[in-house]
Amino acid sequence: MAEGARSFFDLYAHNFARVSVAIPRVALADPAANAAEIVRLYSGAVQEGAALALFPELALSGYSLEDLHQQEALLRGVLLALVEVRDATRAQPALLVVGAPLRLEGRLFNCAVVLSRGRILGIVPKTYIPNYREFYEKRQFASARDALTREVECLDGAAPFGADLLFRCAENPDLTLHVEICEDVWAPIPPSTYAALRGATVLANLSASNITLGKTAYRHLLAAGQSGRCIAAYLYAAAGQGESTTDLAWDGHGMIYENGDLLAESERFRDEGQTIQADIDLDRLVQERMRFTSFVDCATQHAPIVSGLRLVPFSYDPPASPVLLRRRIERRPFVPSDEALRDERCYEASSIQVTALAQRLRATGVRKVVIGVSGGLDSTQALIVAARTMDRLGLPRSNVLERPASAGGAGGHLAGDRHPSFVGADAAGHRPPVRGGEEALRRHVRERAGG
Repeated sequence: MAEGARSFFDLYAHNFARVSVAIPRVALADPAANAAEIVRLYSGAVQEGAALALFPELALSGYSLEDLHQQEALLRGVLLALVEVRDATRAQPALLVVGAPLRLEGRLFNCAVVLSRGRILGIVPKTYIPNYREFYEKRQFASARDALTREVECLDGAAPFGADLLFRCAENPDLTLHVEICEDVWAPIPPSTYAALRGATVLANLSASNITLGKTAYRHLLAAGQSGRCIAAYLYAAAGQGESTTDLAWDGHGMIYENGDLLAESERFRDEGQTIQADIDLDRLVQERMRFTSFVDCATQHAPIVSGLRLVPFSYDPPASPVLLRRRIERRPFVPSDEALRDERCYEASSIQVTALAQRLRATGVRKVVIGVSGGLDSTQALIVAARTMDRLGLPRSNVLERPASAGGAGGHLAGDRHPSFVGADAAGHRPPVRGGEEALRRHVRERAGG
């Protein structure tokens, strides 16, 4: 992924990485059918130029099987299906992360299997096993804390095993993946927190979260909060249609966040399998971590845990043809397009200026202000702030004294092109109290938008 080796228009030339979240339609207790669907969606993600494809928790078997997960026939079928999925990655560059129930060390684990170029890079067991309300997974599964070894035999080969694995791209160390499973991010200290402190920039969560009223909003809070605190991308893939609805319901919720910003979200309750993609700005993440000194301090504070995490290298070569950026770039990045959010930002901007000026006047004992007015946008805003400050302090608006500015303002007006509130000023240059400033600002914005 060397910058000079690729087209300028290629996102990988600018340290972006395309990632994919896949929500398959599951066939309960039919690993072979699930493997075929997973391979199909994975192939589509590869064609889109993705470096990583994430699938839900227990996607090879289905989540809602309960005690059937302990059946020997199912577990053997899962291993055969895992061979098919592994082999599908042999000639493809992208990582594939899929959920599977695996019997290892004589115990059954709820696992995420990370595959690359026809081999298992590592197996990550679920750490926090929910056993409350509608969940009773401890009846079937052991926790990552119960693992006896750091390496296991799977599919006739040894593979790193544990929740302490980070998968780092050999060609670009800024692309480092950590994997956790569903409940892990609901815990007070998710495993991905330590992984981010160790350098993981992409945090992936395989989930089988059922849907209840209001739960979607909380999932957003979890993913946004974890990506923001960890200054990372957070990928979330939840089980969808095909799961049993005897006791629960499923919506197939997929999300991709970057440092608190939602980049992509799946269509919920969709019958067919689907994938979503987003382009992660790795430069943004590593630079923000460098600037945010508390992030480094936190890593140092937790060094005994963080230093014990294991790095697993992998290789990724982007497609030969350019992968064009699909990231939404706001035309006005500091002016939200959402009307409600824009109103909130305007309220905050105005309140910051008014309260700051009011405090300065109180501290200095000054009761009047003088403003140079050009008739442009900036001086109009200054007049509004000054007027509202006088209101806040209980002083008359006549304490705001206007004087003509000596140069053009934001609207390109000269000093002689007087501000609307100058109308009626006497020859001595005295100015009337500020009136109509807000309407003048609105009119000015409308005129410039039309121009």
